[in-house]
This record gives sequence, C-alpha cells and structure tokens, in this order.
Amino acid sequence: MAIKQTTMSREGFTRLQEELENLVTIRRKEVAEKLKEARSYGDLSENAEYDEAKNEQGMLEAQIADLEMIIANAVIVDDDSLSLDEVGIGSLVKLKDFDLDEIVEYQIVGSTEADPDAGKISDESPIGKACLKKRVGDVFEVDVPVGTLKFEILDISR
Repeated sequence: MAIKQTTMSREGFTRLQEELENLVTIRRKEVAEKLKEARSYGDLSENAEYDEAKNEQGMLEAQIADLEMIIANAVIVDDDSLSLDEVGIGSLVKLKDFDLDEIVEYQIVGSTEADPDAGKISDESPIGKACLKKRVGDVFEVDVPVGTLKFEILDISR
C-alpha cells in the first residue's frame, strides 16, 4: 500500500500538531482515569462502564495513529512558495460563478483542512480539483452532483 502524502498549509500542519499533542497528553490521561475508575466497579465481564471506556480508548488510539500518519507524511506549502500565476494548494481564488451570476472566493487547501463554511475547499473536491493549474482569465466547467457549473478565474492571491 502506498503512503498517501497530504498537502497542507503551515497553519493546518500546526493545528494538527496541537490536536495530536492534546490527544496524547490530556485525552489519554482522561481515558486512563475512566478505565481505572471502571475497573474499581468490580466484575469486568458485566461492567458497561469498563466496556465503554475500552471502546473510547480504542477510538482515541486510532485517532492518534491517524494524526501521526498524516503529520509524518505531510507536505507543507508555505505562503512564500505560492504562485500568483496559477492556482495551487494554498491559493486564494476569486471566481465568477456563471450559473449564480455572482463572484465567489475560495482558498484551495489540502483535504485535512477543508471547511466549506469558511471558504476553504479541498484540492480533491470537484471545484478545487478543477481550479488547480488554472490562470486568471481561464474559464472552466465542473461536473458536480447537481449538474455542470461554469466558472472564470478572476484573481489568484495568497
């Protein structure tokens, strides 16, 4: 199985490191405390609190392992290296949406940073993928679940 590299901003990378640190130093202790308390209730074979704490521990360890894998294989895109000539990960793009007849703005980010409500769309999303490598003035169409959308790149910034 090939190891998947995840491209992300320095800010996104730092946020993941902080989340991992919190899970390892704080959440692990909280879950260990729950396990200790549940064990004190006696017979583990009929102890729902113990089963719940063990499940929580398993999910926590899986989340930690996932974050460690993402961080270990992260490719960080710094603002200084962003091109203003063509859209890449980290670019802020201003698009004319021909279907809605309005201007929309997105930041193209790695999949771990995507937050559509905040205007951050993944480079793996239909619109994000279609924007990559485009230049100001390029017009493109995107097939999405609701049909085909048409956009024009108006501006690329950092």
